[in-house]
Amino acid sequence: MFVEVLWLWAGLAAYAIATYYAFRSVAQYRDAATGMIRERVSPSGEKRVLFFMMAGVVLLTICMTVRWLRIDHGPFVDLFELLISQLWSLGLIYAVSYWRFPLLRPTAVIVLPMLWIPGLWVLTLEVSSIPNPPTYFNDWKWAHVGFGKFFLAFCLIGTGLAGVIFARMHPYFARAFQFMPTDKVLDNYAWRFMLLALVFESLMLIAGAVWAQDAWGRYWAWDALETSAFLNWLLLGAAIHARFTYNISVRTGAIAIMLVFVFAFITYFGIPFYSGAAHKGVI
Repeated sequence: MFVEVLWLWAGLAAYAIATYYAFRSVAQYRDAATGMIRERVSPSGEKRVLFFMMAGVVLLTICMTVRWLRIDHGPFVDLFELLISQLWSLGLIYAVSYWRFPLLRPTAVIVLPMLWIPGLWVLTLEVSSIPNPPTYFNDWKWAHVGFGKFFLAFCLIGTGLAGVIFARMHPYFARAFQFMPTDKVLDNYAWRFMLLALVFESLMLIAGAVWAQDAWGRYWAWDALETSAFLNWLLLGAAIHARFTYNISVRTGAIAIMLVFVFAFITYFGIPFYSGAAHKGVI
């Protein structure tokens, strides 16, 4: 138990260093000879952010592996292990996106601090070991969980872009992000990620229904978690519909993206553990 907590702390420390370099990366700096601002960020700064994000992912992988070997099941049952799993998957998907899409790199100052919500939360929890319920021995559970991880990660990336749009309202961040494309361009990219989020949430709901049929003998039961997930799907679909049909403003769209992510966060980290939903592992 002590060993897995040690690896958890190491992974969070790597994320903390990545967060530090993310803020340094968006800080403008001046040419020593002319005193003029030359670039938004030095390439070495972005490399450090990526390196420490991936280091955090590797360390959290070790943490989950050590715990898996100790309790003999994956991180699916209690809140402690679910938070670690989400810190791992969100960090991994964002790090890959950060590497592949340079446009996203300044969003690290929005995204990485958001990862510290579950990061600090997990440190307050007691390390427990709950047996895997019989209904969790199902291949469709893996598909359901995997699709959900991509859904939440793409929502997070979209929220990072929306956060930059809002941050630019402050003079300091307006200067820090002035080398990024216009708000309209960021808005277009943000909604592309939200469209991907809708695809993966739809797949998550379908896989979950098939799992439920195998595990509990019904496709849908309107329990608290299922209802919340469905409402999240409706909210995301409505936001996308409003964006592309009614051409809402960039800032209104940014608010909608953030609301979707907040609702998704509550669905993932609130409902399953503070309700009688079957996903809580009570069956």
